[in-house]
Amino acid sequence: MAWMYILECADGSYYIGSTKDLARRLWQHEQGLGGKYTSGRRPVKLVYSEEYTLVREAYFREKQVQNWGRKKREALIKGEFQDLPPLSKKDFTKRKTKKSIPPSLVE
Repeated sequence: MAWMYILECADGSYYIGSTKDLARRLWQHEQGLGGKYTSGRRPVKLVYSEEYTLVREAYFREKQVQNWGRKKREALIKGEFQDLPPLSKKDFTKRKTKKSIPPSLVE
């Protein structure tokens, strides 16, 4: 078995990881041995986890969630799965558009 997990750090940030032994890894994070990022942001709290059969599946999911924005991560943590697809779509309304060439110049 393997897990992808999300920790909430003392500063409010999220840490996403994967492991074969979730209890051991949480203990390491709590002791400041879990990694450079969490060691300076203790205490940490487990806020979400998913169990997988294969380590590579948990690692793939870790990388996927690491690329998400904060709002999408929080929807996952809260179990608001219906909100995940809309949060996946980029907001193209804020994108700069190229100015069109006036029709009189296109001959």
